Amino acid sequence: MLSGTRGRLASELRRTCTQPSAVARRCLHASGSRPSADQNKRTEKTPRTFDPALLEFLVCPLSKKPLRYEASTNELINEELGIAYPIIDGIPNMIPQAARMTHQSKKQEELEQR
Repeated sequence: MLSGTRGRLASELRRTCTQPSAVARRCLHASGSRPSADQNKRTEKTPRTFDPALLEFLVCPLSKKPLRYEASTNELINEELGIAYPIIDGIPNMIPQAARMTHQSKKQEELEQR
């Protein structure tokens, strides 16, 4: 008797798990958590490019000064501090730790001249 009940319970659980409700299907679709043809389309797109119009709003997080876009290196340059922020898939990485130095500091240049 117990095994019959357990079997019916297992089959009922399998039936309800294999057929998600309409609300669950919409949530899964909206969140993109299931693999589909949409994901294949996303990976086939060309990488995004940086929109120079954003320079009107973006400033260096360290000096709060305007930045210059360098298309050849795909970076945002702060001339005053001598640092460059990378742009990845059209999105500037404005984290100071991710920036690279574009030139040596003045102290290092003075030491080399001596």
